[in-house]
Amino acid sequence: MSEKEITFEDALKQLEETVLLMEKGELSLDDNIKHFEKGSALSDFCSKQLKEAEKKVEVLLKVKADGTPEFKDFETE
Repeated sequence: MSEKEITFEDALKQLEETVLLMEKGELSLDDNIKHFEKGSALSDFCSKQLKEAEKKVEVLLKVKADGTPEFKDFETE
């Protein structure tokens, strides 16, 4: 799954739909495995996106001793 193909919100929605479909218990074993694999990939994607967002927030929240915000590129840390 390419990060440029899907947004976090779309991935989360697809993950929720996949879980609901699997919870119904109407899928074959093969279909359940396929949906489980898709759900795992979506979960990994969402987790990665959240970690990147958390890094950005942590960087933006840093404040210098004089009280002014200190902005840094989170990728350089």
